[in-house]
Amino acid sequence: MPKTSGFDAHLTRLDGPLPAWQAVVDHTAWRAGCASCRADGGHLASLWGTDARHAGKGFLVHALLAWTGRLVWLSTQAGDTALHYPDISDLFPAAARLQRAMTDLLGLACVSADTRPWLRHGAWSATDFPLRDDFMTATASEAPYPFVRVAGEGVHEIAVGPIHAGIIESGHFRFSVVGDDVLRLESRLGYLHKGVEKALGALPPAQAVRLAGRICGDSTVAYALAYAMAVEALDGYTVAPRAQALRALLLERERIANHLGDIGAICGDGGLAFGQAQFGLLKEHWLQAQQPLFGHRYLMDTITVGGVACDLGAADAAAMTAQCHELANALHELEEIISDHAGLQERFLGTGRVTAEQVEQYDGVGLIARAAGVRRDLRLEFPHAPYADLPVEDTRHPVGDVAARVALRFAEIHAALRLICRILATLPEGPLATAPGTARRTCALGGAEGWRGEVFVTLERHAAGGPHRVHVHDPSWQNWPLLELAALDGLVPDFPLINKSFNLAYSGHDL
Repeated sequence: MPKTSGFDAHLTRLDGPLPAWQAVVDHTAWRAGCASCRADGGHLASLWGTDARHAGKGFLVHALLAWTGRLVWLSTQAGDTALHYPDISDLFPAAARLQRAMTDLLGLACVSADTRPWLRHGAWSATDFPLRDDFMTATASEAPYPFVRVAGEGVHEIAVGPIHAGIIESGHFRFSVVGDDVLRLESRLGYLHKGVEKALGALPPAQAVRLAGRICGDSTVAYALAYAMAVEALDGYTVAPRAQALRALLLERERIANHLGDIGAICGDGGLAFGQAQFGLLKEHWLQAQQPLFGHRYLMDTITVGGVACDLGAADAAAMTAQCHELANALHELEEIISDHAGLQERFLGTGRVTAEQVEQYDGVGLIARAAGVRRDLRLEFPHAPYADLPVEDTRHPVGDVAARVALRFAEIHAALRLICRILATLPEGPLATAPGTARRTCALGGAEGWRGEVFVTLERHAAGGPHRVHVHDPSWQNWPLLELAALDGLVPDFPLINKSFNLAYSGHDL
């Protein structure tokens, strides 16, 4: 077992597909564990709170730490009266917004530099806490949001959103600029809080996995898979090898579809309408092929607790392999056109750069981290079945600008196509679904490397037999602050291009 700076005495192994350990400690040890994780080069994977008063534990604060080759779920009890816990935003800057969300949802607070509301947009008052067990109804209470102001000669603000001209969800961007030069960008999200975590906990797993797959429509496989993995760990399922392989195939197909669409959108914002049209067509063909094979263009409801809801015959596998080769050939030609297009490359190169140091500081994950040269991929760092037996490629780019994020998308599509072909060539026989085992554990963790990055779901069984405690974490929590950094010292007209190259989720903040 890897060492974690002398902290191992507190930890117990958490059963499940991921290499995870857990401990409940006091405030001093909780803060010390987070500090040791940071010192060892680990990163904050998630931060959340739960109402555990039913079990006599008051309120708990949890940090999921990616730490020296394993995931550490570290919990501490909030203070009995003031409901305080130690601030860790100085160790992990990405924790600041997660801490603010905890205050809004549960009334848990810490002494930090930023205590502004994050998810509370007037739908409930400062004394209403939607994730508490005894929450019933909310009282609307809206107040102006205190954006950070930038003063100086010639400085003015540009407010964009929260309502946008397209079909994207609500998000507000406040630019402080001089002319077209961006001095500061501050975003505000969480306008459409939906109460998903409580709904997930109250539903039977067979229904909840369908809801999990609808948290973020472009990541249905990743969310449903993370949720299913958590339930399977909680209730002792052993997922059959064929189902595991098909799950990976579905996840890689979802990755390809989103990367195709993103490259097209980036081309459009860069002024190359031809590229936007071509990649839109490639994505459409890819999605159309999924309808007859899996029952849904976007792969909704293909992941079930205990397995999958779809199968492939020999003819289907052969047709999909041929489709992968055709797409790979088309991509090589289009990639050459894009890389040789002087006007497009002038827009891409050096625009919206994020450094490896910034990624490490803000715990950036997924595509955004890898495009800046940082190795963040659950399939490689914490491999679970079937990825432990698959040749997952370490796709990274050292530069971190728009050009790097486009290049990485091409690399990840090619890598995913090779993985799909490998899965199809070695698809094991066996059942598609299994029943729960005899184990009835108290908590569990599930996770999947979606196309944006790592999606985590944690489950805690209610001691009184009531609903589960569910927490869902989207990778965009860590990457939104990096988008703000990427816009600094750039031009306002470049922001749509930078934003498209990140393509972060709004839904992940609006649970």
